[in-house]
Amino acid sequence: MNLLKHQLPPEWAPQEGVIIAWPSAESDWGSRVNEVETVYLNIAREIACREKLIIVCHSPHQLTEVDQQLKQQQINSTSISLYVAPFNDTWIRDYGPISCLTQNGQIQLLDFVFNGWGKKYNATLDNQVSTQLYEQGAFNTSVLKRSDLILEGGSIEVDGAGSLLTTASCLLSKARNAHFNQVAIENQLKYWLGVEQVLWLYHGQLIGDDTDGHIDTLARFCNPHTICYVACDDPEDEHYLELQAMKAELSTFHTKGIPYRLVPLPWPCPKFSANGKRLPASYANFLIINGAVLAPTYQDPADTKALSILQECFPDRQVIGIDCLPLIQQYGSLHCITMQLPARTI
Repeated sequence: MNLLKHQLPPEWAPQEGVIIAWPSAESDWGSRVNEVETVYLNIAREIACREKLIIVCHSPHQLTEVDQQLKQQQINSTSISLYVAPFNDTWIRDYGPISCLTQNGQIQLLDFVFNGWGKKYNATLDNQVSTQLYEQGAFNTSVLKRSDLILEGGSIEVDGAGSLLTTASCLLSKARNAHFNQVAIENQLKYWLGVEQVLWLYHGQLIGDDTDGHIDTLARFCNPHTICYVACDDPEDEHYLELQAMKAELSTFHTKGIPYRLVPLPWPCPKFSANGKRLPASYANFLIINGAVLAPTYQDPADTKALSILQECFPDRQVIGIDCLPLIQQYGSLHCITMQLPARTI
């Protein structure tokens, strides 16, 4: 039972804005920071002309630099607010605030525990970002609820009709909530996020994804009745069997007794890091914003087809490709560096 009487809205619900955490040379981006900043500027430009944008900076010095970059690029600064809140990583999808709507339309921010994707990385600063932004007055709400549940924003998808989609490899990881079994985690998700059923995927993790299989790299709701998913059509690819099994699992899922419409997304050519590690390039890692869908591209022959399919999935929004090849060098993509905020949040 959801005693809190609030619900996580789907990503396509009207938004007030988006949060991003700006990259720096001192972070894991290192020498790649210039090309990564270009990606961020492209994303910022598209968001700022449609809704508000909160940019989190690591230091006052970085805030000044980012402000100058935005002006040089002539990006709509009237829609942008800059804040200083030190962080460990730029993947704010996983440690940023999760916004729920109450029955009377009010906003409640939820601050879950982030432990560096199962204690893989230091997350001490990341865990403080939501509170710091809240205390600086970034949000138009007096309610910030903290939960002891370890949960990352990229690990959950909701359809707005009572269903939540996630992966067992991530949420059942013993490095996260070892004291909870599957039933207990389902009850936590229902309580905090206002969902009625949890749909579990047991297959499909992408090689190079160090999150233990976030759902936002695998399968996404496009509307209450449609799921788009990554599909591998190459039997020689090491992902083939896993993604075939994932497709079979998706075909068993229902909403209100009706099977979801499943839309396969194309499979890009394998992408590798400089040291030969395969990178998790996924067309499922798109961001829905007001009037548009920002979709990752990878300088790949499949980019055009992916954008076309997403346009069919979102006929009332403009699908805009953003070159995210630099982002996947650190094993994430467009959705991973953003967190949407529903209407009236800021």
